[in-house]
Amino acid sequence: MIGIKLSKTACTVSLFVTAFIWGLAFVAQRLGADMGSFTFNGVRFLLGAASLLPIVYLLERGPVTAGALKYTILAGIGGGAILFIAASLQQFGVALTGSAGKSGFITGLYTVLVPILGVFIGRKTGALAWIGAACAVLGLYLLSVPDIHSIEAGDVVLFAGAFFWAGHILFIDRFINQIKVMRFSMIQSLTCGLLSLAAAFIFERVSLGAISAGIMPILYCGLLSTGVAYTLQSIGQKGVEPAKAAIIFSLETLFSALGGALLLGEKMDARGYAGCAFIFTGIIVSQLTFKKRELREILP
Repeated sequence: MIGIKLSKTACTVSLFVTAFIWGLAFVAQRLGADMGSFTFNGVRFLLGAASLLPIVYLLERGPVTAGALKYTILAGIGGGAILFIAASLQQFGVALTGSAGKSGFITGLYTVLVPILGVFIGRKTGALAWIGAACAVLGLYLLSVPDIHSIEAGDVVLFAGAFFWAGHILFIDRFINQIKVMRFSMIQSLTCGLLSLAAAFIFERVSLGAISAGIMPILYCGLLSTGVAYTLQSIGQKGVEPAKAAIIFSLETLFSALGGALLLGEKMDARGYAGCAFIFTGIIVSQLTFKKRELREILP
């Protein structure tokens, strides 16, 4: 890997930029929702995989043993399969809710679910994680249930997707010390893109006209959200401890809401904003108990 040494302040700034890019990706996903979820994700992740090729060459060039390469490839395929499910549910949820901000907050629940799900694989979870989970559940209720008799289908889909995002992080945490991060990102993006495109040809009507019409959201998610953000994340986490990095990444939920309000004119009622506040509080509180575990999130 080439020697990129930045100050702690520069590393922190790079992580904030990463969270900002990921947050606005929800706006791009909302704008690209009309072409079909599988089609959008297929083109997006294949473009993202291609954008990572030069980054892999620059940051991870050098000899690699056959065993290490095989391990990274297998881990990338496994991660890509989980990413395919998570990204598909997220894109379907964004299309159903029609709200970038709301989608960002519900998806952000994965950070609360990670320490909770960790219990099932033998990891200890402190009291603050459960308090954070309680805050998040209350926030999800306020945000997603407009009255006691109804809940929106898109919110259910996004919530289901949050479990797979959490599983994806735990999967990465299992292999992070044995893989080349950027090569892993490229392989999993390629896997997710191929699975999405195959599903698109089976379940959707793939139209070059629709892809052309949504080229800007695709370019944003494929190039910026994948190529640029993953690189900034990789560089930034070298100078920022994992607990602080995780909290910075959680700001993508706020950036998604800000982007939805400013760029799409989205609005929420007081109940919705209260729900977002509880979810964000739950996210921050849950991270405070997870600070000793290095989680490197590798997202669309």
